[in-house]
Amino acid sequence: GVKPFQCSECSHRTARKSDLKIHMQTHIGGKPFQCPECSFKTATLNSLKIHIRRHTGVGLFACSECEYKATRRKELTVHMLRHTGIKDFECSECDYKAARKSTLEIHMQKHTSAKPFECSECNYKTALKYSLKIHMQTHTGDNLFACSECNYKTPRRNDLSKHMQTHTGGKLFKCSECDYKTIRRFDLNKHIQMHSSANIFECSKCNYKTLRKSHLKRHIRTHQEGTPDNLNEVI
Repeated sequence: GVKPFQCSECSHRTARKSDLKIHMQTHIGGKPFQCPECSFKTATLNSLKIHIRRHTGVGLFACSECEYKATRRKELTVHMLRHTGIKDFECSECDYKAARKSTLEIHMQKHTSAKPFECSECNYKTALKYSLKIHMQTHTGDNLFACSECNYKTPRRNDLSKHMQTHTGGKLFKCSECDYKTIRRFDLNKHIQMHSSANIFECSKCNYKTLRKSHLKRHIRTHQEGTPDNLNEVI
């Protein structure tokens, strides 16, 4: 559909002005909603709810061709292009083609020497303001994804997944009790406790489970702003 409203800070476009206002909050630095399971922070409650799906597995969109799962239907649609081979975005400078416009924009940096966005902490330069924002997280430590096997950290989840394969050899660790799979042995060991431990704290509003009461209390707040009615039940 038509998306006439474009972000002034990056290439993101929306069909509604209200959606653009919500998106703009990601650029102003205010991120009051924090995930109780990891360091993820976001400016909107809805974004946090979508992110938490990665931990609970509830409401994920599964690829029919591989084991990929997405928290948003749009992400799955983009992923499926890898299987279909459709690449509608063509580079005007060479024969390169991409399935996503954002991927083409990153590629175009190879053809231009103009990199106006400079890091204030090191010599890093980039042609895209968004790329600089991602890079700055390596200095601030905000929203970094940390490897459980070594000291590696990255602002991108995909980079961490690729890195973890250096520890696993590309192998998946599978739960013997259910269909859960992960590339990290640490995550599998934590997951298995869900089957064996009697001290499981469960959310009454969704399928979320955790081994820590404090995590459940924080999770319950994601269902509504303010103090939830059933928060006292887990205090």
